[in-house]
Amino acid sequence: MHKARLWKTLKDDTVECYLCNFRCHIKDGKRGVCGVRENRGGTLYSLNYGKLIAQNVDPVEKKPLFHFQPASLSYSIATVGCNFRCLHCQNFELSQMPKERGGAIPGEDVTPEEVVESALATGCKNISYTYTEPTIFFEFAIDCARLAQKRGLKNLFVTNGYMTWECIQEMKGLIDACNVDVKAFRDEFYKRVCGGARLKYVLESVETMHREGIWVEVTTLVIPGQNDSEEELRELARWLKSLSAGIPWHISAFYPAYRMTDTPPTPRQTLHRAREIGIEEGLRYVYTGNIPGDAGESTYCYMCGRTLIERYGFFVRANRIKDGRCPYCGAEIDGVEL
Repeated sequence: MHKARLWKTLKDDTVECYLCNFRCHIKDGKRGVCGVRENRGGTLYSLNYGKLIAQNVDPVEKKPLFHFQPASLSYSIATVGCNFRCLHCQNFELSQMPKERGGAIPGEDVTPEEVVESALATGCKNISYTYTEPTIFFEFAIDCARLAQKRGLKNLFVTNGYMTWECIQEMKGLIDACNVDVKAFRDEFYKRVCGGARLKYVLESVETMHREGIWVEVTTLVIPGQNDSEEELRELARWLKSLSAGIPWHISAFYPAYRMTDTPPTPRQTLHRAREIGIEEGLRYVYTGNIPGDAGESTYCYMCGRTLIERYGFFVRANRIKDGRCPYCGAEIDGVEL
């Protein structure tokens, strides 16, 4: 057990966890919605601290982060658990394990020092807290991030964006970039498909992280019949543009999974139209995902239209950006260490 962060005592040994926007009131002996934070005698503990269920070396493009240290390797870690219960979860065996297997929290016991040393030994330039929701292993992620920063590594969150304002304040200065799933642009979708979550908190997190100087990219998994209307996609693109035209938007294809196996995969033409909509609304970088070999995987200059970063799937074939600018017309390209 490891004492949790971001909680306060109420009455009768009940605690309020304000790590994420469910802000669970947890009675003594009970866990929060994430299944990995437990109240024991009026003190909240993180049960999954350092219990890693996954440790892999990935290209940073797999996160996906296309404008943050492109072509770098990212040491990627996760524990079990999640504060969402998405019906279409691709990693449900890990994310839902505590809820579906009697509270089980398996994993290899690893220290933050070991994570950082492994990242350096494998030639990674950054550490990604990913696969499941990193907010729910926040204590371990922040301890890793602090050590990683001292050793010259960057820190990345791949997240559903449901962390609180207080959590983001603790991330500032330690977490360098986030890819945030904006799963839909309708509150009804979040309530029905994501286990009672609310859209407004996700949007507020994206806005806050962007304002606080954390590099942000956004991913939307386009699900047929669920969040794929042109009206909804246009509203989402318009909202992103209101924050910054330079925020990359990744539009990914859905494949049947978990409790949505009766929903068909996303047609390629739907993603192409979604990308067109993003560009029509003024976004500089709109990418198609989960359809390797598509032209929408590459980065183009928003001024002259030339190809700047050529990709196939998660791999960079060529990067022509020079000193953060297009070598053909001189336009400044948004990103970090391009």
